[in-house]
Amino acid sequence: MANVQNLPIDIQTSKLLDWLVDRRHCNLKWQSAVKVIREKINSAIRDMPENEEIKHLLSGSYIHYFHCLRIVEILKGTEASSKNIFGRYSSQRMKDWQEIVSLYEKDNTYLAELSSLLVRNVSYEGPALRKQVAKMQQLQHELSRRELECQSAAADMRERFYSSCKQYGITGENVARELQALVKELPTVLEEVGRKASALDKPIELYSAFTQFVCAWTGTAPSLIERPVEDEAPLDMVTGESIDWGVLDSAKGDDTGHTVEFGVSAEDGVDWGITLEPSAESGSDAIDWGEMDAAPLDIEVLDTGTDCPEGVARGEDALTLLETPATRNQFVNELMELELFLCQRLSEMAEEGNVVAMSQFQLAPSVIQAQTTGRVQGMLGEVRALLEQLTSVRMQHLFMIQASPRYVERVSETLQHKLKQADILLLKRAALEERRQEALQEQARLEPRVDLLAERTRHLQTLIEADISKRYSNRPVNLMGVNVTPRLEGGRKGSLRPLFPSWAPRAGVQPLPHMGAGSPGNPEVPSRALQAICGVAQPDADDRHEAHLALMRRHAARRHPS
Repeated sequence: MANVQNLPIDIQTSKLLDWLVDRRHCNLKWQSAVKVIREKINSAIRDMPENEEIKHLLSGSYIHYFHCLRIVEILKGTEASSKNIFGRYSSQRMKDWQEIVSLYEKDNTYLAELSSLLVRNVSYEGPALRKQVAKMQQLQHELSRRELECQSAAADMRERFYSSCKQYGITGENVARELQALVKELPTVLEEVGRKASALDKPIELYSAFTQFVCAWTGTAPSLIERPVEDEAPLDMVTGESIDWGVLDSAKGDDTGHTVEFGVSAEDGVDWGITLEPSAESGSDAIDWGEMDAAPLDIEVLDTGTDCPEGVARGEDALTLLETPATRNQFVNELMELELFLCQRLSEMAEEGNVVAMSQFQLAPSVIQAQTTGRVQGMLGEVRALLEQLTSVRMQHLFMIQASPRYVERVSETLQHKLKQADILLLKRAALEERRQEALQEQARLEPRVDLLAERTRHLQTLIEADISKRYSNRPVNLMGVNVTPRLEGGRKGSLRPLFPSWAPRAGVQPLPHMGAGSPGNPEVPSRALQAICGVAQPDADDRHEAHLALMRRHAARRHPS
């Protein structure tokens, strides 16, 4: 029997209400009773005395059975003047709250309500709050990552802007004006290129000598060159053979042709009604061509030339050879041809160690024979340096700026677009930071609620376990599945008043041999223990046990009055 007394009672929290109803500790229709009690509580709190503790109890918390007990104890002090000689109170306030307490204790309705609160906290409110906090934390991590991405992208866009400005040779403060100012440097740069090109006489001489030595003209030069001429027929000339007069058949059907008799002889001629030789009598029939001996016309030839001073070149005539696209491209092509020749010559000189190669160049000019690998390498370096200077990205931009004024606008728009993108990314980062701060504030608002809910849930669990344990001869009772998290990562301690005292009686507490004041016949709880129950005073260990057991006796006395 002693072993059975110490066996714990394990109850699944989600099945707690069913467990209480199945064992007839609570009524199946407890919700209807709770509804009536809530209506009476809402009506009773409208008429309450001015008391700070009562205000503290009624503000910001769900009023349950233990709150009602504390309110009754407070009203015993405030409504003491309404107590009659029979020990009863004539105050309506006291009557209302005593009625509420009695309704709670009927059919253990308070136990069903506390169990319902516990199940709701464990199954719904707690997970929902923790889920919201986890969502806020995840949102903060995501927004922080996107902030870093925006900041990195903005820095990259600015770096690309300054890198492009460096390629153009500008600072980027005023892109359009700086690009237009670069064109003024182009003649100076091209003049330097021309001076360097004049120093390429030795590579050019080597190339010419090598070409003349390797290549030779074959055949004979023609004495006369005749271009092919296409014969074109006159536009208004038509041959007689092209006219088809048809075939006239005779009446007899023979194939001989016959002339048509028009009744006019060749000597007579055809009278057209026009006299070619004018006569004195018919002078009026002649054609009057007007006055042929009139004075000649005076035709004035205008000068179509431009109003340009003599000796001044303008427009395309003012451009140098390197500024003109056609001649510049030809110059670059010739430099590339010279570069490839020197590269090929270096490759051949590296392989001229055999006798055949030496015998081939015995008859070569002295210019070719005197060249060494080092000299050719130096020539190649000069040509490549000049070619790189002329075909660099900056020079290409300068040529484009000189050729097209619209190019300056396009380049300026492209560079300014990079700066605008960087500014947009910074604005987006600021918006993300604001959202992250809002998520942080929401998390800071939710975390105290999570802590407070966890604390209330633990106290509910303790009270329910103690009440059930009392019904089974103080056997230990364990409510399974109560998962509470008092503090999450980065959480703050809640500052709201807890629903229950900071202590609570544990299930399975053995009764003390000496209880002091209070007995089933006199269920008055000592003041300090009662204060400990309601959280007014901080109890010590003895007061906790005393208050717990006194409260249990009081419940038993109410249900079984002596």
